[in-house]
Amino acid sequence: MEKNRPSVKLKSTHAADMRIFSYVVARDFGFAPNPFFQLCTLATCKPRIREAARRGDFVVGTCPSPRVHNLVFFMEVQEIVTYDQYWNAPEFQAKKPNLYGSKKAAFGDNIYHRDPESHWIQEDSHHTNDDGSQCQENIDTDTSCENVLISRNFCYWGGNGPELPPQLYPLVKKGPGHKSNFSEEFKQEIIGWLAAAERGFVSHPFSWR
Repeated sequence: MEKNRPSVKLKSTHAADMRIFSYVVARDFGFAPNPFFQLCTLATCKPRIREAARRGDFVVGTCPSPRVHNLVFFMEVQEIVTYDQYWNAPEFQAKKPNLYGSKKAAFGDNIYHRDPESHWIQEDSHHTNDDGSQCQENIDTDTSCENVLISRNFCYWGGNGPELPPQLYPLVKKGPGHKSNFSEEFKQEIIGWLAAAERGFVSHPFSWR
């Protein structure tokens, strides 16, 4: 298990200048988001969030039913790179999937890059077909936005996340998609509550059980 980072205060944030994206993590395998190797990354799925998010925004994932008010993770978006940048950068090599390594290595999300003719290559991973062949449905969804969201200021609780206080229940998105239309006062209340949370990787993905 990765050692937790010490609690880090969130920077003072002007609510009007940032957005909070909330969605249900229906399938939590440590792939999307990927919370391993001291980085939380969102590189696959949720293309609308990856397209809209900017540096300084927050992404929050909640549990599916029946624990709808419990958190899976949150991340502050601190860096945004393209798939090819993610694939080639030395600091993200540990995020490439290794199906013969540890469980966290097997669920690596650094799976997309282009060939010399600019066709997408999808590495053997959680998003390929069972036989390792490319899954066109996942390619079409994932690559509809090339942005990879990266954070060092995050907490990933997996299946052991805290329950939101009742006044923050409106953060939860019911059903598919995401929500991000929150008042400035509500955003500040969310950020204030997250400021007291621990940081880093806390517990295994709930779908590993």
